[in-house]
Amino acid sequence: MTASPYIASPHVAALRSVALTVPDVAVAEDFYTRVWHLDVAARADDAVYLRGTGADHHLLSLHAGPVTQIRDVTFRARGRAALDALARTVVEAGGRILAPVGPVTEPGGGTGLTVADPDGRILRFVHGDQEHGPAGEVADRPVRLTHVVLNSRDVARTQLFFERALGFKLSDRTRIMAFLRCGPDHHSVALGDADTDSLNHIAFLMPDLDSVMRGGGRMRDAGYAIEWGPGRHGPGNNGFNYFIGPFGVVIEYTAEVQQVDDSYPTGAPENWTWPPGRVDQWGISQPPSPALKQAQRAVFFAPAG
Repeated sequence: MTASPYIASPHVAALRSVALTVPDVAVAEDFYTRVWHLDVAARADDAVYLRGTGADHHLLSLHAGPVTQIRDVTFRARGRAALDALARTVVEAGGRILAPVGPVTEPGGGTGLTVADPDGRILRFVHGDQEHGPAGEVADRPVRLTHVVLNSRDVARTQLFFERALGFKLSDRTRIMAFLRCGPDHHSVALGDADTDSLNHIAFLMPDLDSVMRGGGRMRDAGYAIEWGPGRHGPGNNGFNYFIGPFGVVIEYTAEVQQVDDSYPTGAPENWTWPPGRVDQWGISQPPSPALKQAQRAVFFAPAG
């Protein structure tokens, strides 16, 4: 008998996709397909929708605009009733409804809800959207998104919203980050202590550690330096390589993300300390580059309206 999937949030099943505005969609599409190894799932208006090898209709959408921005983060709701519940809990926790529960008109379809959190980040929730049939994991190609890291000027406040409104649970708290889960992945959202509310990075799950390493070599061949890595994180236990993609978006190849359930002991900052000079479990990675640190706080959310 197969065990039921672990449920952390009663409302949110998983992170599905991130939408970005970029100054040149064609340039960004060329990078994310030819170099980053995503595939085009659909086109609409001045946007392109890109998929991995997994079931999600798309992981990333690129929209034309004058500056690089994060338009929204989309999560998969656990059902139609979960959308109605979220419409209530988001408001109770201090958020706003931007578009009520209704049909999604962009590629992928389904039924959706769009909200803004108390600091104006735009979050979307979908159910019944189109999914791809099983294709199997492919070496050196992203499967799905595993997490998005958002900077916050008040991590405690943002964490409380994700917990109260969305039902996320805290997996670990380090000195600089809070790691939150909605399902078995150690974290689907992490919140970084910062002086801005912005995008830190987007993490793409690779099928194995070898693919993370091969991806690093392929990116270097294409002229994109490894800005942090290779290494293995503490919270989440995942291997990583970080890069700065076109128009300043920080992206991560990762693999072997820790799978957890309610037996996982929530970690505190004192549980995650390194010897002086070490920035990962292996102790081989150099610190994040200055360029990466700057890029990790330079992409802001589009105004919620």
